[in-house]
Amino acid sequence: MGKYVVKRILSAIPLMLVISFLIFMFIHLIPGDPARLIAGMDATKQEVETIRRQLGLDKPLMAQYFIYMKGIFHGDLGYSIKNNAPVASVILPRFKPTIILTICSMIWATILGVFLGIIAAVRRGKPLDYLAMIIAISGISVPGFWLGLMLIQFFSVNLGWFPTAGLTMAKSYVLPSITMGCGIMAILARFTRSSMLENLRKDYVRTARAKGMSEPKVILKYAFRNSLIEVVTVAGLQIGGLLTGSVMTETVFSIPGLGRLLVDSINFRDYKVVQALLMFFSLEYIIINLIVDIVYGFLNPKVRYQ
Repeated sequence: MGKYVVKRILSAIPLMLVISFLIFMFIHLIPGDPARLIAGMDATKQEVETIRRQLGLDKPLMAQYFIYMKGIFHGDLGYSIKNNAPVASVILPRFKPTIILTICSMIWATILGVFLGIIAAVRRGKPLDYLAMIIAISGISVPGFWLGLMLIQFFSVNLGWFPTAGLTMAKSYVLPSITMGCGIMAILARFTRSSMLENLRKDYVRTARAKGMSEPKVILKYAFRNSLIEVVTVAGLQIGGLLTGSVMTETVFSIPGLGRLLVDSINFRDYKVVQALLMFFSLEYIIINLIVDIVYGFLNPKVRYQ
């Protein structure tokens, strides 16, 4: 198992280097000159060029990239153009709201989605199956921004149960987490149902029933356990989607997290902050996939030897 884990970690390193290069190049293709934004529209060309030299934007792109990567390996993400402060000090305070929101969304979405998927598979063709799939289809179909606005209108404006925006108290996370997790819950419900139906037809399930095992034990120990690989795959990928999807939710609910910081930084052409955030989101995807691969090794030992 140790060799398998090391192999997966080593394979992720070149992938991250390629992603860092692509992110750096794409960021510099964004229209607009940050030096001009800092200097102001009334600044002379000489003043703008001076700022460009101070920011290192006058160097060739490849030179800028190697300087940037050297800084990363030394723990230096650069300086924020907008805030005139180290990028790390700008990003770190935004981690907590986004991470808490992501965890809350993933917990309820996973529990409810897997539960609905199991119920739908066990009660296939019956009212509970149709009800679970209606909920799943609705969760996938409803746009997140519209759902967020409707939740604010009904639960915040009309009923006054939750704050309309910001993170003033613990229950401020309720509506944003519902908005973020709704689509994930629906996807997990559909995948769980599909995988469960496939496994319920297998010979080992029929054998377990023929031996007189109770139906709950057959469903959970045999059918669901063998469905876990697909469920873990989908759940792992959705965690990455939640973090990147926080851009929309944090904008709708005015949450000072990483997603909103990314939007503000793109608007201001704050290259260093945008690069750092995109690198974080990419690294997060790679780490989650790495964890999923390791979990595969525990769930199915044959994966370790492929």
